[in-house]
Amino acid sequence: MNELDVLTEEQRSQLLNTRRRVIESIGKNMDLYGITLSIGYLYGNMYFNRGPVTLDEMSQTMGMSKTSMSTGMRTLHDLKMINKVWEKGSRKDLYEVVPDWYQNFSDFFSIKWRKAVEQNMSALKRSLKEIEAMMVQHEGHPQMMQLLQSDKEKIEEALAYYRWLDRLIDTFESGEIFEFIPKEQ
Repeated sequence: MNELDVLTEEQRSQLLNTRRRVIESIGKNMDLYGITLSIGYLYGNMYFNRGPVTLDEMSQTMGMSKTSMSTGMRTLHDLKMINKVWEKGSRKDLYEVVPDWYQNFSDFFSIKWRKAVEQNMSALKRSLKEIEAMMVQHEGHPQMMQLLQSDKEKIEEALAYYRWLDRLIDTFESGEIFEFIPKEQ
């Protein structure tokens, strides 16, 4: 039996309209962070479920193909916004929302930022090595040395920024950020 089956048609309609607004808001918010609207809607729909759901159930609820649903679930799982759970007697994968929005935000940005920081620092370090090699090669050319020194300083400033961002990510991952900006109760 569905939890909404005990409601009158009017009560069900009012509740579903209210939920739909929240789900749309969640979807639009997640879209701002580069997650598709459909995955945002998927999370929003799952947020209102009282228990774990299967791919089939969510596919039916949202009118999406099982393949799209599987991709959406995998994305949300990779972002640590849902968990795969086990239920006795069920052979299908079950998923439930991680309802801690603060942790979801922290995990999402930590995952995205960490990847970007690693890629950018790698590129900067590679460029810095090349500049240092060129500095040895062009010691007798003051104009070239001046350009290389200027570029080296700019890259070192960028590296300092990424080291700072790396420390900021650490505060998100450890939960230390909430000591500076506490969660609302």
